[in-house]
Amino acid sequence: MQYLLTLLLSLSFLTSAYAATADDWRKRSIYQVITDRYALPPGADPNACNPANQTWCGGTWNTIKDNLDYIQNAGFTAIWISPVSQNYEGPRTPYGDPYHGYWIADATKLNEHFGTADDLKALSDELHARGMYLMVDVVVNNVMALSTTPDLSTYMFKDQSQYHPYCPIDWGNTTSEQNCWLGDLNVTLPDVNTQDPSVVSAYSTWIKALVQEFNIDGLRIDAAKHVDMQFWPQFCGAAGVYCIGEVFDADAGQALQWQGKQSLDAILNYPMYNALVSAFAIPGAQNMTALTDMIAQVKQKSPDPTLLGNFLEDQDVPRWASISVDPQSMWNAMIFNFMSDGIPIVYYGQEQGFNGNADPMNREPLWPSKYANTTSYQIITKLNMLRNHLINTTEDWVTTQIQVLSQTKESIAFMKGNVVTILTNVGSPPANVSIAAYTPFSDGLSTTDILTCTQFAIGSNGTVAVDYSKGGRPVILVPDSLLDNSGLCGHELATTVTGKSAQGVAVSASGAQRQLASAGPVALVAGLIAVAASLWAGML
Repeated sequence: MQYLLTLLLSLSFLTSAYAATADDWRKRSIYQVITDRYALPPGADPNACNPANQTWCGGTWNTIKDNLDYIQNAGFTAIWISPVSQNYEGPRTPYGDPYHGYWIADATKLNEHFGTADDLKALSDELHARGMYLMVDVVVNNVMALSTTPDLSTYMFKDQSQYHPYCPIDWGNTTSEQNCWLGDLNVTLPDVNTQDPSVVSAYSTWIKALVQEFNIDGLRIDAAKHVDMQFWPQFCGAAGVYCIGEVFDADAGQALQWQGKQSLDAILNYPMYNALVSAFAIPGAQNMTALTDMIAQVKQKSPDPTLLGNFLEDQDVPRWASISVDPQSMWNAMIFNFMSDGIPIVYYGQEQGFNGNADPMNREPLWPSKYANTTSYQIITKLNMLRNHLINTTEDWVTTQIQVLSQTKESIAFMKGNVVTILTNVGSPPANVSIAAYTPFSDGLSTTDILTCTQFAIGSNGTVAVDYSKGGRPVILVPDSLLDNSGLCGHELATTVTGKSAQGVAVSASGAQRQLASAGPVALVAGLIAVAASLWAGML
C-alpha cells in the first residue's frame, strides 16, 4: 500500500528529466545517508566499523541502491547522499580518512571509494524507477590539504589566483568568513576564489554536466554561507535544480538572508533546529516560547518557509538521543518537522535511536541495527503516509503556512491546512497538565488522531482538549473526511506489495502495517523507554 501511495505521489509530481524545481521538492521528504555508513556489500564484516576510527567502512552507491526498500517502505520520497567528487588520497591525516566525502580534491572526478560512474547512474535510475528523487551533497567553497602551501596540480583549479590566500577566520566578520580558510593547520581547507570569473565559469560548467549525466534532482550545498552570495544564482541556475544550502547559524535573520532569488532556493533550518532543542530536549530549557517565537521569525523573514529543510540530526550536530534522554521528546520534535512548514529530513539512524554525540561518533554504521522496525520507524512511516496523502489529495496543504492556535510552557497546538497538531515537552511520565486548542472546526466534527487511531469530537467553539495524565504523547487530528484512501486508521487500501528490505530482509506491506526485522531497543534510558513503549502499545 505504501508503495502504491508513493507511486501515485510520484506520478502527480512528474516533471521533465533534469528540472526538479523547488515546488517539486517541497512535496518530498528526505532520508539523509552518509554513503559509507548505510549498507555493506555481501560478505563484508558487519562488526568491523568503529566510527571512532574515522576510516572507510565499505558503503557504496551500489549498497544504497540494493537496500532502498528500507527507505521507501518508511514513505520517504527522496534521498540525500554524501558528496560524489574525488576526495583526498594520501597518508592518513590527524583526523582520519575522508570516508565522509567532504575533503574534495578534484571536483570533476568521482570518488572511487563509493563506486563508478555506472554505479552512480544505476542508483539514480533505481530511485527514479521508484518515483524517488536524488539529492547530492556538493562542496564548492574549498578543497582539502595538509598545509597552507599545497601542490595545486591535483585539484580542479590549478592556479594560485583561483584561491584566496591563507588566513584564519575571524568569526563574525563576513568578509573573513567568506575569504579565509576553514579547517585548521592539521587539515587545511584552501578557500576557492568564487569571485574569480574563471572559477565561476568552470564551476557552472561542471555542475550542469554532473546534474545532467547522473540525472540529479537536487543539490545540498555544504558551507554555503562561506561563499559570496552572488555566486549562487549563476551556479544553481546552471544546475537547473533545487538548491538547499547549509547556513550554520542559529539567528533567523542572519541565516534566512541566504534564501531567495539573490542566493539559494532554501537553507537547512538551523534556527528552527535550535528552537526545537530548546523546546523539547529533556533535560533542557523546556522553552516552548522559543519555538513559537522562531515560528513567527521564520514566517516574517523567509520568502517561503515551505521550502526550508527541517531536521533534528545531521552529520554536524549531536544525535537527539545524546542530548535528550526521553524518546517522547524526539517523537514530539520530529512530528513538528513533518507537520509544520518545510521539507522533513531524517538523518539515517535517527529512527534507530542512535546516540553518537559529535563527529565522528554521530556517523555510526546503520547495519548493526539490523534495520529494525522500531517505534520511531513506525511513527515516521505514519507521518510520511499522512503527509504524502495530504499532498496527493489536496491542492494547498503543503503550501499553506502553519498557524499557532495556542501555547503553554508544556505544549503547543498549531494548524496547517485542516490538520491540527498538538505537541508537548512533558516527556513519557504522566503529568497533571493539559492544553486546550481553539480550532476553526465546527462543533461535533469527527476527527481522528492518526497516531493512535483515536477519534476526537470537536467541542463547542471548535475546542480540542488534550491532557497528559498518561504521558506526553503527541496528537495529530485529521478530519475523517480527509482520510479516505490514506491507508491510515481503518482507511487502508486492499493492496499488498512484497519486496526486499535493507540487507535482504523480506518485507510485506498492507495498509499501515510493516513486518520487518524484529524491533530492537532504542539506545536510551531503559526506564523511560518502557514507559514510552507502553504509551504507544497497540497504536501502530
